[in-house]
Amino acid sequence: MRYRRLGRTGLRVSELAAGTMAFGGEADEATSRALFNRCRDAGINFFDCANMYGRGRAETILGRLVADCRDQVIIATKAYFAMGDGPNDRGSNRYHLTNAVDASLRRLGTDRIDVFFLHRYDDDTDLEDTLRTLDDLVRAGKILYPAVSNFSAWQAEKALGIAQCRGFAPVTCTQPMYNLVKRTAEVEILPQAAASGLGVFPYSPLGGGLLTGKYGSSRRPAKGRLVDYERYKIRYGNPSVYEVAEAFCGIADEMGVHPVSLAIAWVGNHPAVTAPLIGARNLEQLEPALAAVDIDMTPQLRARISALGPQPPSPTDRNDEAFDLDDFGKKRRNK
Repeated sequence: MRYRRLGRTGLRVSELAAGTMAFGGEADEATSRALFNRCRDAGINFFDCANMYGRGRAETILGRLVADCRDQVIIATKAYFAMGDGPNDRGSNRYHLTNAVDASLRRLGTDRIDVFFLHRYDDDTDLEDTLRTLDDLVRAGKILYPAVSNFSAWQAEKALGIAQCRGFAPVTCTQPMYNLVKRTAEVEILPQAAASGLGVFPYSPLGGGLLTGKYGSSRRPAKGRLVDYERYKIRYGNPSVYEVAEAFCGIADEMGVHPVSLAIAWVGNHPAVTAPLIGARNLEQLEPALAAVDIDMTPQLRARISALGPQPPSPTDRNDEAFDLDDFGKKRRNK
């Protein structure tokens, strides 16, 4: 396992980050412990959670698991989504964030949250007030590094600008969706993160299971997220993604590697990415994810895989600079 710098913080994190969404849900506590221990054995030191995972159960389990190694691991968690039925049980306002951080600290059994993500952009709360709240939480020692999840590039850059102007603790990293068939992050989020020195922890590198080898043009498993959950059916509803998945698995078969390993390696190879988030319900699922670090993702291999689907659009409509044209718009002659 190699270690990379988290943006400009000086913190070093493993090249794979462990997601804990299954803890206390699809993975019971004993299985969660086995997954955690295997990740630690592999050298992973970054564990990503959220207060909404199992309505706090994932944080509670993670807190027990890190009790004897707290200073050797980096804990990330998040808040925004509803944690109750009350009118103020969600959002990025000062009231909810303050309560959410205190509740997460209790469940995690720790004195600080190392990386704290706003789980999504709050359309109803002034961003400056949210960032002032995070700065107060940093000054209180309850969180170390503010971060954002599911923010667009302009939202993240706006947060950075406000923090700089007001002297607030800056956003340090971002967490977008990114995989072979969901590449919108390449248009602006990843370039913005690289230019602004943000760490990047992409989630869903397997496309909700699409790139695991279970799906193809005419192949579907009996159960799975893309089969059982409406959200994933909508997210990956275009039939073309199954053609991409089938072609991708063909490359993995040709190489003699698990498609899970190859999919995660492709995400992790992007120069702006710090560490893809990997998750599993059991040890059998976890092993090929960990094996992603053993794949040599050469520029040629990355280009071959990337060519399987449509390329993301340019961030502007002006694309003539991609061609070798003279000042009058004519093709230059080869010398």
